[in-house]
Amino acid sequence: MKFYNFLKFTFLLLFISQNNFAFSQSEIQINDTTGPLFVNWIPSENISKTHVLGLTCPKIDTVKIAVIGLGNRGQMALERLPNISNVKIVAIADIDSNKVNHSMNHYFKKKNIEVPECYYDSTDWKLICQRKDVDLVYVCTHWKLHTPIAVYAMEHGKHVAVEVPAALTVEECWRLVKTAEKTRKHCIQLENCMYDFFEITILNMSQLGIFGDVVHAEGAYIHDLRELNFSKTYYWDYWRLRELQKTNGNTYPTHGLGPLAHILNIHRGDKFNYLVSMSSDQFGLTKYTKEHLNQEDDWVGNDFEKGDMNTTLIKTAKGKTIMIQHDVTSPRPYSRLFTISGTEGFAQKYPIKTLAFAPNTHSSISLEAIDDTLLKYEPLPIKWIKDKAKEVGGHGGMDYIMDYRLIYCLTNGLPLDQDVYDAAEWSSIVELSKISVENESKAVEIPDFTNGNWALLKKVNYYLK
Repeated sequence: MKFYNFLKFTFLLLFISQNNFAFSQSEIQINDTTGPLFVNWIPSENISKTHVLGLTCPKIDTVKIAVIGLGNRGQMALERLPNISNVKIVAIADIDSNKVNHSMNHYFKKKNIEVPECYYDSTDWKLICQRKDVDLVYVCTHWKLHTPIAVYAMEHGKHVAVEVPAALTVEECWRLVKTAEKTRKHCIQLENCMYDFFEITILNMSQLGIFGDVVHAEGAYIHDLRELNFSKTYYWDYWRLRELQKTNGNTYPTHGLGPLAHILNIHRGDKFNYLVSMSSDQFGLTKYTKEHLNQEDDWVGNDFEKGDMNTTLIKTAKGKTIMIQHDVTSPRPYSRLFTISGTEGFAQKYPIKTLAFAPNTHSSISLEAIDDTLLKYEPLPIKWIKDKAKEVGGHGGMDYIMDYRLIYCLTNGLPLDQDVYDAAEWSSIVELSKISVENESKAVEIPDFTNGNWALLKKVNYYLK
């Protein structure tokens, strides 16, 4: 019972600092009997009974966009968005005036594009969300501002597109969902890996039954970011490194998880049930500080909570399993894994493209045959724009496809490819994995953000007109 009371107190403390969406002690239900640890997250406010699955909104002839945050992702967005028809950027904002001025000159004046209104103050994002001429708020700030801006934008009648992860806590995930349901506004997480040519084609093949019943999938974000994390200029105020300093779990799950969730039809016929998570000890960051930083640097001697490798396992309601990994502190080649295993076939992108089909699954088909197969099953959304996507770029073109699909759906009044439930489900793994790690890898329940409506839709649908 002492351990039970300790856990109860610990989970209460996790939320007591939150002031926008409180949880009371009675609402944190912990089952620590003979089975694994489950936590039922019950928001203090009643969950909306009106879902936004398949949400459609009135068509927008020209999507007027405000881009908030002009760091790495924000400036890449300014490079891409003007290449899409029916788009007008009306406002840009960043607290670094140099970035605002550079963006204004490089992306607008230099290209003879109408210059948007510029904002520089740390609270100017509220003024932007209040503007009458903004249809879509495009959020590219550091992680902690993602949910506050997204919620405020929807409350002021704006659609919102927010970089990954959309939220850092389960509480923030619920806030996004409840606000979208209340306002009937789109909230899309800008998960670009959904639109990688390989991933989206494998999704199409899966929906056609080529792999049979997909029963297991693996994804990852393995990316050596040590040099960038310790850069004085790359991440404002070392915001990404500060998350590694205090959080031990999967701090960046969506790149690996998102494409797999769509293949498994999460909240479109299946749902996440629970996860277990385990992290290695931390080695890489400490080693890097000793070998590459001036020993007077403030980061030398700091304790980092984040273990080098986090592995999280997810079980779905339909009995499927997912493995997600995260490692940004080891000298390893970039990998998102992207592996699916079905009753009739297998696909994997990293370390090399692999396709295998029953009954000859002891080895992959040839690379030439892989390319021919992918071309054969390339979905229409890709066929239409792949040449333009490769020309404009953005992680090989998938960023452009992501933006194009967003604008296409908004201008045609179609449901978006990714909805607010996707954003909540994938982002919730940040905190839930942390809780599992901190409690000896016990199982932790993943909330049903659809409030029981996860089986209403039958599959992921990339709508076309």
